[in-house]
Amino acid sequence: EAHPPVAVGWRALARGLSDIAAMGGRPHFALLSLALAAWADRRWVDSFYRGFLRLAWREGVALVGGDLSHAERVMCDVVVCGAAPKGRWLRRDGARVGDGIYVSGPLGASALGLRTRRGRAWRLHLKPEPRLALGRLLRTRFHATAAMDLSDGLSLDLHRLCLASSVAAELDQVPVFPRATLEDALHGGEDYELVFTLPRDTDAFPRIGIIVQGKPGAVSLAGQPVPPRGYDHFGT
Repeated sequence: EAHPPVAVGWRALARGLSDIAAMGGRPHFALLSLALAAWADRRWVDSFYRGFLRLAWREGVALVGGDLSHAERVMCDVVVCGAAPKGRWLRRDGARVGDGIYVSGPLGASALGLRTRRGRAWRLHLKPEPRLALGRLLRTRFHATAAMDLSDGLSLDLHRLCLASSVAAELDQVPVFPRATLEDALHGGEDYELVFTLPRDTDAFPRIGIIVQGKPGAVSLAGQPVPPRGYDHFGT
């Protein structure tokens, strides 16, 4: 009830595009499988596809196939295929001790928007912006050593990046979206900003910490441990 179908379509594609952005790639085509509940009428379906295709056209992504079915609940599965130069794509396992940790923008807007359903935070929740152009710049200009998109929350996604890279992270600040809380920024998820590591300092992005030696996956903020409490797809 909270999300209009045009936003559901947009968000369904934005998730996959954000993964391409995190690897510094360029999306090319998508597959969409949609199972419809009995209540999803023609108007709902048309609006869903309008949101999906509006983002697809803007980013040059062709919808080339998929499947349609029915179910008790609406279910949607999107696969986005893209490309980056062989051996030069960004991965989550390349962070090195001494690298700076950066994010592409303030965090917590999506969680705030979902909670309040008001203002710019709500608009950003309904229409997240995948950081595709930035992802390519991180690969070609800034030579990022590792990157991930913040779909499940900074605390969990940075933990995953550090675990894959066999390093730990010490944070000294977290940029928080206006009126959001630190909890929103750390654990809220669905901001679709990028967290990445760079081998040298830059003023182009807010530096939030540094990669250090330590227990792989460990994250601390101002000396205090940060538990990985973002969204766990396989949690109970």
